Amino acid sequence: MTRNRLPVVLATALALLAFAGNSLLTRTALAGGGIAPDSFAAIRLGAGAAMLLAIGIGRGLAVRPRAADLPGIVALFVYAAAFTRAYVGLGAATGALILFTSVQMTIVAGGLAGGAGLSVRQGTGILIALGGLAWLLAPGLATPPPGASALMTAAGIAWGVYTLIGRGSGAAVARTARNFIGTIPLALLLVAMAGLEGTPTAIMLAVASGAITSALGYVIWYSVLPSLSAVTAASLQLLVPVITALGSLIWLREPLTTTLAGASLLILAGVAMTLRRS
Repeated sequence: MTRNRLPVVLATALALLAFAGNSLLTRTALAGGGIAPDSFAAIRLGAGAAMLLAIGIGRGLAVRPRAADLPGIVALFVYAAAFTRAYVGLGAATGALILFTSVQMTIVAGGLAGGAGLSVRQGTGILIALGGLAWLLAPGLATPPPGASALMTAAGIAWGVYTLIGRGSGAAVARTARNFIGTIPLALLLVAMAGLEGTPTAIMLAVASGAITSALGYVIWYSVLPSLSAVTAASLQLLVPVITALGSLIWLREPLTTTLAGASLLILAGVAMTLRRS
């Protein structure tokens, strides 16, 4: 490894750890009942907005939300709210796997809707990934709660839509800041409906999720994206559910079931196949 590549490698590793950290922090805060999911989501969005506002002002970026940002703002809010509610009933590893699969399938579907072709390899990969997801969600003793699974699927679709909206728009950090800031009225609506109560630990976890693993994680990721090919960037994200699963085993003491392990292998293998054209 050359020295000039080391900063890119380290920054990429930090970004992937941050993405996995979102699942771990959220599940940790909600598993103990220390905070309501809507309160966690509101604090996360508010902390993320504050951090990105500070970064944006420091860099002289345009961070005032615009009318054109509205679709991204709504997609980001739906993702955050559904993601948090889903983790009331899902383990960190299972939630990350469902989220990741839904995001990737949404992006693939968006590409097809835009006229992109689908190779035999990609089509096979989609079928394998969906088969793994079906195995994970099939009725059985270890089946995740259907309501929570549906919410995490919705979160993944929303994040996929958010990604598609932002593709090729440029100024990714400024756009992300505007979107987070734009969710503040919606976050305040959550607070008005659910209140803003939580244990000090749960509140700190929500702040960390918003300011560090979300805001700073996205800034770091966008800083290294120009140094990565599209296929490499997509492939690296395959590591996020794996990192989350390892973190859940070590930090949250969640069990690794045969179903989760087998479904994970199928899903990750299938999604990896969709990243190649031939």
